[in-house]
Amino acid sequence: MSKQKPFLLDNERDFIQRLADPTTKELAFKELLTIYKERLYWHIRHMVKSHDDADDVLQNTFIKIYKNIQNFKGDSKLYSWMYRIATNESITHINKNAKRLQLNNEETHQHMVNNLKADVYFEGDAIQLKLQEAIARLPQKQQQVFSMKYFQDITYKDMAEILETSEGALKSSYHIAVKKIEAFLTQD
Repeated sequence: MSKQKPFLLDNERDFIQRLADPTTKELAFKELLTIYKERLYWHIRHMVKSHDDADDVLQNTFIKIYKNIQNFKGDSKLYSWMYRIATNESITHINKNAKRLQLNNEETHQHMVNNLKADVYFEGDAIQLKLQEAIARLPQKQQQVFSMKYFQDITYKDMAEILETSEGALKSSYHIAVKKIEAFLTQD
């Protein structure tokens, strides 16, 4: 679970043109995968918790990016647009699973934590598992903000662009999330 700032392309405009051009799209997309695969995986993984689910959502995310790159208007940074897609795909995945399993919000989060405990790819200890349980108890927006700030060290400015909200609202969400996590971790 590495803390990485989103990688900024040297010349994003040229790169986007290469992605949109049918003659260079394949090669440019392979570069895009190389640059963003791990970062988007961890962004998704923090939301869906399970390695297998994260892989599925990551694949769906890159398919959506590939199919829709021509619709990217350049109003935001490319990585913000991709993170937004990854976030939306993660939420869709969580909601579909909850509906399929007929779980309410709290049951969904507990189910995700239980899956994490059984995930052979989870390398955390008891403390990290307890942290994940605390995060899972947060409302979805606070989970996103906490994970993006704590695990990925994304700036509030970049987060505001990705989540399409104000920096002030994000700072407030993060502060509240930290307080709730601290309270959960220190109870007993």
